[in-house]
Amino acid sequence: MCGICGCGQPDGTVRIMKISAEHVHEHGHEHHHHSHGHHHHEHGNGHHHHAPVAQAIGGFQPGKTVLQIEQDILGKNNLLAERNRGFFEAKNILALNLVSSPGSGKTALLERTLADLKNEFPCYVIEGDQQTSNDANRIAATGAEVVQINTGKGCHLEADMVHDALKQLKPADNSLLFIENVGNLVCPAMFDLGEGARVVIMSVTEGEDKPIKYPDMFHSSQLCIINKIDLLPYVNFDVEKAKSYARQVSHITEFIELSATTGKGMEQWYEWLRTQLAVDKQAVAT
Repeated sequence: MCGICGCGQPDGTVRIMKISAEHVHEHGHEHHHHSHGHHHHEHGNGHHHHAPVAQAIGGFQPGKTVLQIEQDILGKNNLLAERNRGFFEAKNILALNLVSSPGSGKTALLERTLADLKNEFPCYVIEGDQQTSNDANRIAATGAEVVQINTGKGCHLEADMVHDALKQLKPADNSLLFIENVGNLVCPAMFDLGEGARVVIMSVTEGEDKPIKYPDMFHSSQLCIINKIDLLPYVNFDVEKAKSYARQVSHITEFIELSATTGKGMEQWYEWLRTQLAVDKQAVAT
């Protein structure tokens, strides 16, 4: 599992850059992704190469177990996640961690959401990808403030990456922050970013059994969006079966079926966002 495998840049560097429609400001800094050794880690074509565990964690130490190493890593992450959460609560920012497998339509969903809601709420985006700023460029074209995090070989965002990105983004009070995580239904499930809610997105072009194949991600999410429903006539996908699978492995009770391409179902998504913002504002007031 990624908490002990040491995935990340060989030199420990993560690139964070603020991107706008007018210019690109690039900022590279040393960022220690994990405090242990590194190895070749890929998620392509179904292959996942792990070095021996002892090598991955730099060799066993007397009295130190693999479980303790994982707890140390996640413990540090969770402390920073709580710091992020406190920042969001103090400024009444609704921070959403958007998670999915690659190709589910997260960026297309964000583009349409930002275009439709830009006059209703201040919206900000943190984009997570291993390489390129392609998605951040698409987001910047909507006029939204966006910061790109390139994780290199790292397959998920962590709380300290979000913390550093927030310093550049400087989101306003009473705003929406979308964190588009690296496309991956495994590793991001382990890492709390301090978000107010986790939204898992799947599309009808994937199998309806995704929830039982990747139960941790669905178990840790509060909302499931089923995207690309305009393609239902052309694919073999059972929406109700997908929901049933999700309920088997998680507490998710809310599902939104939509098409980011045609706009069908998007208003239900916007109402969900408005409700969450209203709940946050009420919590601050009390």
